[in-house]
Amino acid sequence: MKKRTFIISLIIPLLVGAISAFITNNQMETYSNLNTPLLAPPGWLFPIVWTLLYILMGISSYFIYISHDPKRENALIVYSFQLFINFCWPLFFFNLHNYFLSLMILIALLSLMILIALILTVIYMLIIFKKN
Repeated sequence: MKKRTFIISLIIPLLVGAISAFITNNQMETYSNLNTPLLAPPGWLFPIVWTLLYILMGISSYFIYISHDPKRENALIVYSFQLFINFCWPLFFFNLHNYFLSLMILIALLSLMILIALILTVIYMLIIFKKN
């Protein structure tokens, strides 16, 4: 493992998360004042989950970066876009109180994830069917 590359891969998303958290500082009160469903997570859980998310993103980006896959650059571009969305979403939600745009971002990302899962499932099915 290239230690320096690994550390940089961890620092980048954690720094993005820290900057976003700094900008949204003291805005978690907004969340506590919202009319949330019974199963909504408590506000104190967000920093823990997002820190874990950013660590996992950093580890993933490290493995992509050190791979020799020719599509590595494309994967890093998608990673950068996703990191940008993770930076912007809390600003729209907590600072700008633009709940509609925040919801649209989540719906778009969820739709994209479902589409990708569907495409991968179809590809996997074609591979299996071709073997038989």
